[in-house]
Amino acid sequence: MSGEAKRSAPILAQQEAGEGMPSHVAIIMDGNGRWAAQKGLPRFEGHRKGIEAIRRAVRTATDLGIGYLTVYSFSAENWRRPADEVSYLMGLLKRFVRHDLAELHANNIRVRIIGEREGLASDIRLLLDEAEHLTRSNTGLTLVIAFNYGGRPGNVSAGRALARRGKEGALDPADIDMAMIGMALDTRDIPDPDLVIRTSGEQRVSNFLTWQTAYSEFVFLPCFWPDFDEAAFKSAIDEYVRRDRRFGGLSARAG
Repeated sequence: MSGEAKRSAPILAQQEAGEGMPSHVAIIMDGNGRWAAQKGLPRFEGHRKGIEAIRRAVRTATDLGIGYLTVYSFSAENWRRPADEVSYLMGLLKRFVRHDLAELHANNIRVRIIGEREGLASDIRLLLDEAEHLTRSNTGLTLVIAFNYGGRPGNVSAGRALARRGKEGALDPADIDMAMIGMALDTRDIPDPDLVIRTSGEQRVSNFLTWQTAYSEFVFLPCFWPDFDEAAFKSAIDEYVRRDRRFGGLSARAG
């Protein structure tokens, strides 16, 4: 057996036994445009191929028994892109929901949407509501789609909600703690990510789950998002399993 195989075998065995596996994986799907440019294709083709990568990621997460998969599909800052690209991305979202929702539902996958819905086109809001409503009772993988999402705006919204309660006399500011802030966020029913994966080689969080990722592990992969496949997903899981999460305390692995 090669050295690499010897090194990987215990990790794969842990995965099969469910030991050390992340319960929530979040992905910053980056590199669609660069993937297309590298191949001499229009940016739109990169986005289209990115949808196929989402489908692969959902299948892999389901096969691995991961409880939550969050994908950063459209950030609040993405509205600054050219109008034709934004329009195409909206069309991709609509096609994804219309074409994939029935299969997601049949596979017992629950869909959750996080992000600001105020100001979205009515047909987009209806689709998002439909996806959540149809799958609300499913008990398998929870697919969280971060759409029109920004971590800092979400934190501001939570702060405003708590401030309103304080102004109304329903909340003493002295009682505000981290748990209360967490419950004011739109991820209140979703555990914090154990692992955040970013593709394309970039190493930043880009305003993604800024509160929730305080103790997440990050894995940065060099591949562009359209090339993200089962092997890439499992390589990130392998890296996660090797790490010793201490949460500010002492190593759990110390003898």
